[in-house]
Amino acid sequence: MEQDRDPPELNIVRPIFAKQALKNAASKNIAKSVNAKVKDTITMQDTRYEEWTFPSYDLLDDSQSELNVNDDELKNQARLIEEKLGEFDIEVTVRDAHPGPTVTQFTLQPSEGVKLSRIANLKNDLALALAAPSLRIEAPIPGKSLVGVEMPNSVRTIVHLREILESPEFVQSESNLTLPLGRDVAGKAMVASLNEMPHLLIAGATGSGKSVCMNTFLASLLYQNAPDQLKLILIDPKRVELMPYDGIPHLLTPVITDAEKALQALRWAVAEMGRRLHRFSEVGARNIQEFNALQEEEENVIPRIVIVIDELADLMMRQYKRDSETMIVRISQMARAVGMHLIIATQRPSVDVITGLIKANVPTRIAFRVVGSVDSRTILDGIGAEDLLGKGDMLYLTAETSMPVRIQGIFTSTKEVERVINAVKIAGGGKITEEIPLQENEDEDGDGSHMIDLEADDNGGDELFFEAVRVVQETGRASASLLQRQLKVGYARAARLLDIMEDKGIVGPADGAKPRKVYIDSMAS
Repeated sequence: MEQDRDPPELNIVRPIFAKQALKNAASKNIAKSVNAKVKDTITMQDTRYEEWTFPSYDLLDDSQSELNVNDDELKNQARLIEEKLGEFDIEVTVRDAHPGPTVTQFTLQPSEGVKLSRIANLKNDLALALAAPSLRIEAPIPGKSLVGVEMPNSVRTIVHLREILESPEFVQSESNLTLPLGRDVAGKAMVASLNEMPHLLIAGATGSGKSVCMNTFLASLLYQNAPDQLKLILIDPKRVELMPYDGIPHLLTPVITDAEKALQALRWAVAEMGRRLHRFSEVGARNIQEFNALQEEEENVIPRIVIVIDELADLMMRQYKRDSETMIVRISQMARAVGMHLIIATQRPSVDVITGLIKANVPTRIAFRVVGSVDSRTILDGIGAEDLLGKGDMLYLTAETSMPVRIQGIFTSTKEVERVINAVKIAGGGKITEEIPLQENEDEDGDGSHMIDLEADDNGGDELFFEAVRVVQETGRASASLLQRQLKVGYARAARLLDIMEDKGIVGPADGAKPRKVYIDSMAS
């Protein structure tokens, strides 16, 4: 009988980090996939550039995660867990230990008749017995009849951006909007596609790792997309985190620091969403993938747009709250099909900032360490974020998962980010960032007429209008790509000039994949 009660020896499951995985499993195929995922150069459809040179991985630190755990220490902690729960007449067996970058997850097998709530309620007692600053209990572990106790490691492992970009999980992702998240409690590389989210809410207290996470995501997007594939609108009311990106050719407008201009940019995005939906309906396309696949000419392919808001609280102030919430909800409800995505961050996860409407339409969320359980419930609709350890320790919640996943986020140094940004600026050749029209009361119907006032100004409010008309008249063609090449402007301004000419009757409306009709000869005569 004594032998029956002897627990099995603790099974310590060590993770395989990126470099080991590349050496041990199909390294040639993976290396080939890496080259396909992040190319060296591509031919640009944006005719301001002959080709685009992507940043090199050599710009990133080549450090690898090194797990530093002691087997005897893990076995001792497992014994303490069993003994402490035994003091409360809760019989459990610690089966496995999964050491990860930040915490080690011990998997517990409760005896029959043990209520999981009893184990969860003893979190503080277990933390005291283990001399841990905090513990997190997952009861049960999703998909298993086990309870997880997450114990902070005495030495934390840093997760680097390069190792995740080179991991099979990132390499084999087909999306060009793949975001590297970090490593889970078992050490597995975690990535997610912004296409699938399709919007993301990030919240956490000061110093929890939120800003590093934002820079990591932006750097990864720059590694995967040329300027004609992805456009960015960056809103940084604090004038700190996103300002270094000012001047990269992916921007639709210089980094926005003013709340009023930010609201105007959101209005423009809603109007652009309407214009895209109108173009999709003309060719019978349901989403941006179908529309771009139907285009006979590459110049008619439209880029995806990612809108990044670094501090939502500044847009939710009293004078802007109603309009900001309306625009954000409008975009989040309808923008997925047209290739527009939101990444919203805040360090004030209160109900007056993260409103019920915003939460309902942005189901994918990342919570870093917060002050208390109330803030955790605001972000995740549940507790847990208050027990995180900071410095990138996060909970990741999606619409498909009922329970958040704990992940150690990536640490990307300021120097790494600067090197990537500088490489992108050099590849852009100092081209001027294109400007989107920021007007206070844009029409949201998507017909383009909101941009023009015939009574006010014959040039439609754009000083290049008559030059654009000359180009169309001389070539007999009207396309955004042509205007981009001849006038050295970006996509947004070229599209605006076409809208003005259409409103004045100089060119015909967009007819799906077919070129616009040009009426300038008959008008001139």
